[in-house]
Amino acid sequence: MAVGAATFAPTTAVGRVVLDRPTDGWVRVQPRRPAGHLIAEVRPGQSLALHSRPFGPVLARVGPRTSFGSPRALGVVATRHGRWLAVTEAGVGNNRSVWVDARAGGLRYERTPLEVDIDLSTPTLVLRREGTVLRRASVGVGRAGSPTPTGRFAVTDKLDGSAYSAAYGCCILALSAIQPSLPAGWSGGNRVAIHGTLSSSDFGRAVSAGCVHASDATLRYLMRIVPLGTPVVIRP
Repeated sequence: MAVGAATFAPTTAVGRVVLDRPTDGWVRVQPRRPAGHLIAEVRPGQSLALHSRPFGPVLARVGPRTSFGSPRALGVVATRHGRWLAVTEAGVGNNRSVWVDARAGGLRYERTPLEVDIDLSTPTLVLRREGTVLRRASVGVGRAGSPTPTGRFAVTDKLDGSAYSAAYGCCILALSAIQPSLPAGWSGGNRVAIHGTLSSSDFGRAVSAGCVHASDATLRYLMRIVPLGTPVVIRP
C-alpha cells in the first residue's frame, strides 16, 4: 500500500507511535504505518465517480450496492497525490485499475490483513494473513482459449451457490474481474468468480471458462473469513 492513506482514512489508519530519543534531547513522534490492505466502502445513499486516471474523465458512477445486492467494498491497490485511490470494478476499465477521489467524500474505510493469491501455473489458491499461509488448495482455472485473467482484483460479493445452480457448489465469491475471452456459444455471463464444481477432477487443471473452481470446504472457509474488498492477486 502506498504511503498517504492516513490523509483520507484517519479513523482506520492511526497506529501506535514510536518515541525516539535523539542526542539533542528532543522527542520525535513517528506514527507507524497501519498494517493490512485498505478497503473503501461506499456509504449508503452515496454515488461514487470512477475516473480513468487521477483528475481524468469519469468512466462510470457506482452506488452503495453491487449488481448482486452486496455492500460495495472496493479493494485499494494503490494511492496517488494523497487523495486518489486505485481500485478495480467489474466491467469498468477492462480489468485495469480505475481511480476514486477520496476527497469527494462518500466513503468509509476498513482494513484487512488477508490476501488471496491464485497461481495459474500450478494451479493453486493460497490465502495469506500478512504473509502467513492460512490455507492452500488445488483449484481449477481457465482453459486454453478462455484463460483466467491475471491482475489485482478484489472480492465483491459472497453468494449462495445453490441459489444459482448446483454447478456452482455451495458458494460463490464474485471478483472485480471480467472474462474478455469467452468460449464460443457461452451464455453464462462474463463475470469471474471463485466457485464450486460438480467434478473434483477439475482441481489442478485448466478446465473452466475463466472462473476458479474450488472445493466446498475451501469455499466455506473463504466465505467465513474473507471480507468483501479483500484483494485477490491472480498470477500467470
